[in-house]
Amino acid sequence: MTALFDLSGRVAVVTGGNGGIGLGMAEALAAAGCAVSVWGRNAAKNEEAASRLAGLGGKVEARICDITDRASIEATFAATLTALGRVDGMIANAGITGASKGPFINRTVEDYRRVMTANVEGVMHCFQVAALHMMDRAKAGDAYGRLIATSSVASVEGAAFNEHYGASKGAVNAMVRALAVELARYGVTANTILPGWIETDMTAGTFANEKFVGAVMPRIPARRFGTPADFGGITVYLMSRASAYHTGQTLVVDGGYTVF
Repeated sequence: MTALFDLSGRVAVVTGGNGGIGLGMAEALAAAGCAVSVWGRNAAKNEEAASRLAGLGGKVEARICDITDRASIEATFAATLTALGRVDGMIANAGITGASKGPFINRTVEDYRRVMTANVEGVMHCFQVAALHMMDRAKAGDAYGRLIATSSVASVEGAAFNEHYGASKGAVNAMVRALAVELARYGVTANTILPGWIETDMTAGTFANEKFVGAVMPRIPARRFGTPADFGGITVYLMSRASAYHTGQTLVVDGGYTVF
């Protein structure tokens, strides 16, 4: 059974893989034997992540990439192919929060465009570049591809005062469902992972608020916040042969928050 989850010989790109949930994903992939290319904008964080991943299993590299810039994505993908030979999985994890919150009636178009550019267009560009490569391989007789996007439970709940972020992640869910149908003939699956409340550097400020913790923790049946390590298993599964018939789904990882 463990052979189903062996990723030896596979290659995955993890955008935003130099910290938080992305790093948790990358660590698990490397430990399963997958070669991992970490993409991020911060060179120091990239190198630190690569050092953490080194020796876990598969080959590791880190590259500077801005997922809001199509040219940057194309150049980084080409460099990754040169270094690692192929890409079996594109994990579109990089994104931004709806930092400019407050009432919906005060939301500006600029706020929406900033979030949509990173969270929707960034995923689109990464998936387009990866899908073309996967389709070409499939046509040559090597059909295997995994498109995985990090969404959010904000896409399926009422994210008051943060509707622009929720809307961006809802768009990603819809995009992935469509790709699951369109690309299935090429052996490509497409799924989204929806994190709940996860402890990362990005959420540190929120979790430092005792009022917030007091209000949210009782709503989490698991009685703890999630950690980046909680996303390792689901990512290995979605990258592996075990998930070959599992596509077009939104997989919630939230300790039971959305069902309680």
